[in-house]
Amino acid sequence: MSLITQIFGGFELIVRDVLMAIFPIVLIFVLMNFISFKMTKQKFWAIMKGFLLTTFGLILFLHGVEIAYVPVGQHLGSALASMENNYILIPLGLLMGFLVGFAEPAIHVMVKQVEEESGGTIRSKVLLSVVSIGIGVAVALSMWRLLAGFSLYYFLIPGYILVFILGRRVDKMFLAMAFDNGGVATGPMCSTFILSMAVSIASQIEGRSPLIDGFGVVALIALTPILSTLALGYIYKRKEERYLKEKQALQESEERR
Repeated sequence: MSLITQIFGGFELIVRDVLMAIFPIVLIFVLMNFISFKMTKQKFWAIMKGFLLTTFGLILFLHGVEIAYVPVGQHLGSALASMENNYILIPLGLLMGFLVGFAEPAIHVMVKQVEEESGGTIRSKVLLSVVSIGIGVAVALSMWRLLAGFSLYYFLIPGYILVFILGRRVDKMFLAMAFDNGGVATGPMCSTFILSMAVSIASQIEGRSPLIDGFGVVALIALTPILSTLALGYIYKRKEERYLKEKQALQESEERR
């Protein structure tokens, strides 16, 4: 197989899928512009240029994922699982999950919007680090589950119980933001590289099934960023309560004087 065939194999399928996803959005935008928006020509063509760049970017990104991330994840998983001391997968999973989360494009968009809407109260770098730590913990737990053979229920049921407990102790803004973070965390980076690596590891370990043990990592990746964001919200709320108490005590002391 030639290098050109390896690079561009399946490219037309990616192009078709992206066009099928983007075209309805563009069509609705164009119709709404003529019916309601009535933008100036300059602004209209600027947005259309953005659609065009988005289309090209998605095609290149998804094709790169198909020819690079999935094979690399499979190869890396096979190599790590064949090591004699394969419990190193747990700290490596923590590190790789953090780095993959830190590079996830959807998370960057999410944290930037949060910083803008909160007026800078919630810094994007802090939230990005918190979500990435949650993803790292999810991958580390998935590696532990693969090696030890735990059921996924032992993580999901207590995890979501803890989510409902913490959800009642944080502001509504953090509760809504936490579940959105869980959704964006399972983006193309995690769902390709990490998932393919986990399935490959499960196929290499004796007594593990790729279908039963290999899958489930995405479910954990959707859970742990929710918990980490809620934990951040709880810290913010405690700091705010402490600040209000100190402010109230200072006002009372000034009134006594």
